[in-house]
Amino acid sequence: MMYAARGSAADEITSADLGGLVGEALAGVAGARKVIALPPDITRFHSRAGEITDLIHGQLGGRLAAVLPALGTHAPMTPAEIATMFPRTPASLFQVHDWRKDPLEFARIPASFVREVGEGVVDYDYPVMASRKLVEDGYDAIVSIGQVVPHEVVGMANHAKNIFVGTGGKESIDKSHFLGAAYGMERMMGRADTPVRRLFNKALELAGGKLPPVLWILTVMGRSGDGRLVMKGFYAGDDNECFEKAAALSRLVNIDQLDSPIDKAVVWLDPSEFRSTWLGNKAVYRTRMAMADGGELIVMAPGLAHFGEDSGIDALIRRYGYRPSATIRALVREHEDLASSLSAAAHLIHGSSEGRFKVTYAPGPGVSREEIEGVGYGWAPLAEMMRRYDPEKLRLGWNELPGGERVFFVPNPALGLWTTKSRFNAR
Repeated sequence: MMYAARGSAADEITSADLGGLVGEALAGVAGARKVIALPPDITRFHSRAGEITDLIHGQLGGRLAAVLPALGTHAPMTPAEIATMFPRTPASLFQVHDWRKDPLEFARIPASFVREVGEGVVDYDYPVMASRKLVEDGYDAIVSIGQVVPHEVVGMANHAKNIFVGTGGKESIDKSHFLGAAYGMERMMGRADTPVRRLFNKALELAGGKLPPVLWILTVMGRSGDGRLVMKGFYAGDDNECFEKAAALSRLVNIDQLDSPIDKAVVWLDPSEFRSTWLGNKAVYRTRMAMADGGELIVMAPGLAHFGEDSGIDALIRRYGYRPSATIRALVREHEDLASSLSAAAHLIHGSSEGRFKVTYAPGPGVSREEIEGVGYGWAPLAEMMRRYDPEKLRLGWNELPGGERVFFVPNPALGLWTTKSRFNAR
């Protein structure tokens, strides 16, 4: 059932509003004495999940026994990041998810189901995996918090993904990500009903009796008329209805359907949020459907320090590079190291332009020109790009520069999807 629902394309939910909405939502855990919260990490700072988690702690008090950021494959949050994102939640409550060691397997979804939902693009079963902390540490309720936004792996982010990827294990993350990549990112982006979503829903069905009851708190973020990032929707419930409502609103406010493709796009990656291409390649994922054939995507990434979020995946990215889907799928068949890390293979597919347009990275001092070119991207000097395309002066969308150059600027690719009307509606 739904416990709280507010949202529209014209809405603006303020901090003053959130306390009441969180209070309504927490009716869903009224009888719980030991609650664990699953918010996103710092890479989803703009979801306002940190503010919501602080409010949950303020209202539940000692009943909130733990906070487990849904890291998935991301690096653990630092103490400074925790203090920044969750300033009013005690640091002592925070735990770290290790996707390689912590998950527990609840069930396996047969290969026949995966083949059916994926229309035959893969042929393997799927392990239903989530952190053992959720079932072994005595919690009687989970509060899962996050933003619904177009997503390259699942179509629309969050809900069951927060558990089965955010606290999932290597095999489950590998297989879900590769299913989405093999099926085709363009066929899924901005869709609530996709092969990967059906997989996660089945996983939730199979694990439901073993996991504590889950309360979902989902936000939708969008731009106000004057360009500010604001909360457009807040939905909380214990079933799929809250996700469906949030996804419908996200489709309205987070997808920019352009009349014509982009010849030159410029994307800014905030150094406090994006330090790897594993995360920063949202610049590619979220603009790929809008780029013109023969166009150029320039990614300014002053905080870039590495490619993968861990050394194993970083090494695979450096070894194989960002290549078209057909190439990566052939490499998976030929090389065991890539076949055994399908989430990395999926990432390489997602980060490719599929040969249609040029991707140029302008990194900070943490990554060299040779490294950038080694993974298949073009390189440009950051200082020159920032002089030419000053992120403080450009506005979201189309900009005409002195001299007549026309560019499309995206200040944060994590917050939306940009596509042409023809590509989005042709699927």
